[in-house]
Amino acid sequence: MRYLALKSRLMHAELLKKIGTEKTTHLQFDDLITTEHTKLKPLSITVAVDAKRRFILGTSVSQIPAFGHLAALSRLKYGKRKSTHKEHLYSLLESISSVVEKDAKIESDEHNLYAQAVRRFFPEANYFQFKGGRGAVVGQGELKKLRRDPLFMLNHTCAMLRANINRLIRKTWCTTKDPNRLADHLAIYMAFHNHVLLNK
Repeated sequence: MRYLALKSRLMHAELLKKIGTEKTTHLQFDDLITTEHTKLKPLSITVAVDAKRRFILGTSVSQIPAFGHLAALSRLKYGKRKSTHKEHLYSLLESISSVVEKDAKIESDEHNLYAQAVRRFFPEANYFQFKGGRGAVVGQGELKKLRRDPLFMLNHTCAMLRANINRLIRKTWCTTKDPNRLADHLAIYMAFHNHVLLNK
């Protein structure tokens, strides 16, 4: 798996070079939540897509603390869980900044970290934030119950990630034990998505 992930990352680096000659003019990004072995140890996958050409420009995996009704139980069982979300979000946006037009249209939901990150790496971009919608049954909950979803291309890509990567399916016994292997799995799928699915 590590070997295939390395090959996939080299393929992705070459793809980004090609995209750099015809830069992305419409970027969408958001986070997909999964777990590390148990729901008490959540992980966040930041996904960035070219909304016009459907390329996945990048992904990153970060550790986040449990939230909602599981937060107290998580702290009791595993202690305080550090969040690495901000640093990984910044790292991802920095890594794709060279292939995104300065005045690109950028869209995301209303997460409180996003606006600050966009201002830092894309200060001249036309940035829009949208309120998140309720998940529909179709698309593993990633597609939204909206008449017109402004983040459809991103949410459709996230639905494809959940459908095609077994550890991301919502009801599965295939769980991530090591976040680094999840990152490898994402790299392999990203190469397949960009080089195979989009060329069919």
